[in-house]
Amino acid sequence: MKDSRPVNLKLWTIRFPVTAIASVMHRASGVLLFLFIPCLLWLLWYSLSSPQAFNHMKDFMDYFILRFVTWVFMSALIYHLIAGVRHLLMDMGVGESLEGGRLGAWIVMLFSFLLIIGMGIYLLFDFNHAIW
Repeated sequence: MKDSRPVNLKLWTIRFPVTAIASVMHRASGVLLFLFIPCLLWLLWYSLSSPQAFNHMKDFMDYFILRFVTWVFMSALIYHLIAGVRHLLMDMGVGESLEGGRLGAWIVMLFSFLLIIGMGIYLLFDFNHAIW
């Protein structure tokens, strides 16, 4: 029997709703946080092991790549936290409608975007050595 249903496997041609994008980003940020936890725990242990290790870690933060990785982690944390608050509000009955879900997703993305950009400016640009 021939199946005449349309098949569209090109994901870049599918237009996802904002609620789906927010949900996928929430899950991806959770996975990213889970993967970062062992590295961050080791860095915390190392920095607390001695004053020399703490100074070594402080000097290590002068490298742009480590500040960038920190920014990626903080971006995932910010987005996951804000989206998690949205889910808690939805569990309490706030924004459960279709329109409320869309509005909540847009608010989460906008607020997260602003905080992530602010965190990026703070972390990635070295204002200690800036000449004004």
